Amino acid sequence: MLRPRATPSRLLHQHQPLAGEDIGVLCWNAQKLTQDARFHQSITDLTLLYPTSLLLLQEARLAPLGESWLESWSWAAAPNMQTRKQMFGVLTAGRCAFEDIQPLLTQSRELRFATHKSLILTRHPLPEDETLLVVNMHAINFVHAGLFLKEMEQVRIELLHHTGPLIVAGDFNAWSRQRRLYLRRFCRATGLRQAVMDNAHYVKTYLHQPLDFIFYRDLKLRSATAIDLPTVSDHNPIYARFLL
Repeated sequence: MLRPRATPSRLLHQHQPLAGEDIGVLCWNAQKLTQDARFHQSITDLTLLYPTSLLLLQEARLAPLGESWLESWSWAAAPNMQTRKQMFGVLTAGRCAFEDIQPLLTQSRELRFATHKSLILTRHPLPEDETLLVVNMHAINFVHAGLFLKEMEQVRIELLHHTGPLIVAGDFNAWSRQRRLYLRRFCRATGLRQAVMDNAHYVKTYLHQPLDFIFYRDLKLRSATAIDLPTVSDHNPIYARFLL
């Protein structure tokens, strides 16, 4: 696997801010199955049942120019692994303008796979000249807690520079006591609140601890739910709807 050198994207909606009464956010660790027909059907069904303004995927697998199921979306990806024909990482998609795209790669490598983890920050214009900052992350795993904290500090600094609405979502790999305590401190420092899920028992866990979260700031939460979908990934999708 090669270290990624680019931030692939396809932006089709650059004159279209996030508008309407609310924002639907669908977040899913797809376990590298985004080229599978089961995933394609699931995304079609999910976005019909759960109106989705922003789609945040972790462990996405894509061809460098994208996939057919992404044809009607604007999107940007931050790979953590890449070959000439495939890339793997996080992907944020929406039918709205992307004002800025900022990929981040962890400084540390996961010991089990000797790969970095990636995350992506995207900014989206809102009415009234506001900007929504969205962080799609897959936190580093298989390293000691000190390295996890160090990588999360990078994100905390980025968030403290932003004034206005925030959504931070993904697979946080917060399965140990130290990681959970730091995540709480991280949220307090950045003013983030957790979107508490209906059907929370469907959220992927490890050692009885949830891994997937949606956090938010300066938005009003309308609903949040974990969706039972065991036929694709070993993670279930999670969904939140916010009032603008």
